[in-house]
Amino acid sequence: TRIEPSLDAVFVEYGSKRQGFLPVKEISPEYMANIKTEDGEEKPPITRLIREGQEILVQVDKEERGTKGAALTTFITLAGCYLVLMPNNPNSGGISRRIEGEERDQLKTTLDALNLPEDMGLIIRTAGVGKNQEELQSDLDMLLNQWKAIQSAWQTQLAPCLLNQEGDVIIRSIRDNLRKSVNEIIIDDHVAFTKAREYIQQIKPEFLKNLKLYNNRVPLFINFGIESQIETAYNREVKLPSGGALVIDRTEALISIDVNSAKATSGSDIET
Repeated sequence: TRIEPSLDAVFVEYGSKRQGFLPVKEISPEYMANIKTEDGEEKPPITRLIREGQEILVQVDKEERGTKGAALTTFITLAGCYLVLMPNNPNSGGISRRIEGEERDQLKTTLDALNLPEDMGLIIRTAGVGKNQEELQSDLDMLLNQWKAIQSAWQTQLAPCLLNQEGDVIIRSIRDNLRKSVNEIIIDDHVAFTKAREYIQQIKPEFLKNLKLYNNRVPLFINFGIESQIETAYNREVKLPSGGALVIDRTEALISIDVNSAKATSGSDIET
């Protein structure tokens, strides 16, 4: 809606009370006019690169905070279980900095073998360590489907509108945990079930038959014994198989964890 040459940025109406802030370095070349620099210019001014009233696809990098509007980018990132897809940023990507040594070398080989469109970038997350090419490719295909759905919605919806939202705990849980080892997903709330069904339909439609709505009168967590496990997790004392215990005390300044060997030391080595 407004170009600010002094800030080298534009303001974008994206549907919130306050407009979003989009610096020129976060604007993908696909939205910029192809203008040659004139004599004596290092780069063309922003007023010639982008025009007011132009429709662009943005992602919210940082939400509004205080009096500051949201920080936006046009370099979209879509996170999956093991990968992060950058559909319009082919020059970025690689392997998470936290992954080192042999694992890094192995993943480089796997990354090169993945079937990724040329105009896209890809990052392997730390969760991708130890995953084979088939698992990573399956995650990538899921992200490519998601990107296709976003683009399709972008062509048909009236701006400004929300096309894709990641913040929901249900969607994030499914995204990060929907792996081969998961046989079924059971949900006891109609709204959450509908949301999950729509998301799985988009990313992994073949799994839909394994998504179930729980209608029993006995609460879901009690039925599966999860309630008691949660209670145990919050206990002050955690019993260990050896007979010892951990005693956890939370104070204002710190959390103290006392290793209580109890009867476990009678006639044996304390380390054990």
